[in-house]
Amino acid sequence: MPQPNILIIHADQHRFDCLGAYGNPDVLTPNIDALAADGVRYENSFCPFPVCTPSRYSLVSSQYVHQHLGWNNHCTLPAGIPTFPKVLREAGYHTKAVGKMHFAPTYLDVGYDEMLLAEQDGPGRFDDDYHRWLRDEGLVDRLDLMDQRHEYRKDAPQAYWDAVGALTSDLDEAHHSTTWIAERAMETLENWGSNANGQETGAGNLLMVGFIKPHHPFDPPAPWDGVYDPDALTLLPGWLEEPLARDIERSAGYFPHVAHTEAKIRHAMAYYYASLSQIDAHVGRMIDLLKRRGLYDNTLIVYTSDHGDYLGFHHLLLKGNYMYDPVIKVPLIFKFPKEGETQPRAGEVSDALVNNIDVGPTLLQAADCDVPTSMQGTSLNDTAAPRDLAFAENVGGQEYMVRTATAKLLLSKAPGKSLFFDLVADPLEMDNRIDDPAYSDTVAELREQLLQWALFDAPTRVHLDYDAPVIAGANVPQRGDGHAEEMEAYMATRMSEGFEL
Repeated sequence: MPQPNILIIHADQHRFDCLGAYGNPDVLTPNIDALAADGVRYENSFCPFPVCTPSRYSLVSSQYVHQHLGWNNHCTLPAGIPTFPKVLREAGYHTKAVGKMHFAPTYLDVGYDEMLLAEQDGPGRFDDDYHRWLRDEGLVDRLDLMDQRHEYRKDAPQAYWDAVGALTSDLDEAHHSTTWIAERAMETLENWGSNANGQETGAGNLLMVGFIKPHHPFDPPAPWDGVYDPDALTLLPGWLEEPLARDIERSAGYFPHVAHTEAKIRHAMAYYYASLSQIDAHVGRMIDLLKRRGLYDNTLIVYTSDHGDYLGFHHLLLKGNYMYDPVIKVPLIFKFPKEGETQPRAGEVSDALVNNIDVGPTLLQAADCDVPTSMQGTSLNDTAAPRDLAFAENVGGQEYMVRTATAKLLLSKAPGKSLFFDLVADPLEMDNRIDDPAYSDTVAELREQLLQWALFDAPTRVHLDYDAPVIAGANVPQRGDGHAEEMEAYMATRMSEGFEL
């Protein structure tokens, strides 16, 4: 039996219930829905940390953030920590990543032989392949740059604020990041099974495809921007006419939450859904290509995300508040390789509480590789593994979550900020019962579970090392060679020319 190929499709900021397969009545995602019908859909899948880089390091390392120390978006996974790409590479796999990875340094070696990157936040934008290509085309992604960089966002026009960043991309579809990432993925899949000389190889392949979207700004290009009528959409569960006082006290919002209206949220939903539909179309292209090449049956395919989006929940938008379900739950779909004439677990829906740290061990088991003892997750095919608790953390180790199927405890180091919810009586997490005597035993039990899981009072630090090993490759710029300053100056020049929203 040949090594199974592995394709991971990773969206950014994808709320778990914004897929047709998860019961959303409006969003058009037929290809991802079909993938779910051919595999397992996990209804209670959680990210370990609702921020991009920490969650991504947990995905590849199968460790929680308090273990790998990647507490924010500018940090480095320590070189000695095993990752599933490294294990697969050592087992003979050709490993490649395209799109958004969000590492520091940008081309950090976490186990990929090749990386063709399209980054968004931080210095990655000045290092990556996508933005160098845009420069060569005489272009810059102005709207995305304005949304992501403070030096431009502080001067953003009123139209940007009125639309909560949900606007038609200033780039055409051919130059949009979603298209660029998909094209690099298609080129890679077209060459799976062959070496640089076109000769067939028996080695397995790993491809990680990281889409930047639907992460804000919600900026689908034409014609995707016109797919959805905001007034025809169904508001997602949890929308409130006014924000809760505790939520506003926690964070005013990337766009001021108090200024949100139902019309603004509907508008954001329409553009967010359009971004997802654009991704879905390219997922369909990848699957069709694998089927045409006879590779689909022996390919393990995963669809997931690093965190969700409130998208109106409690009158909130984006992320950066409490670990409510819409931001801490993520879609997770596994399509396993075919066994003879049988498609394992096809159409199965699992209610088990799982976490993205379980992805790596599942992939390694499928590839017949040993799972390093440092990995904290367990294979999703391990029926004996306990699946009754989900853990997560936030705010640099200042807040922790433990969740069962019926209750959630958010334990904070800040006095008076801990929350407890009875998810049966209160599924929308409105009523904090942390001080209710009727729940004292449950709160105490869950708190003990957290203390056993993590040293709640242990000091924390962020590991950042821009001199950490990076991959070898002609496309990988060297630190200190002036490329970043050149790219930053180019973008500043193009932004100074102005543009209309």
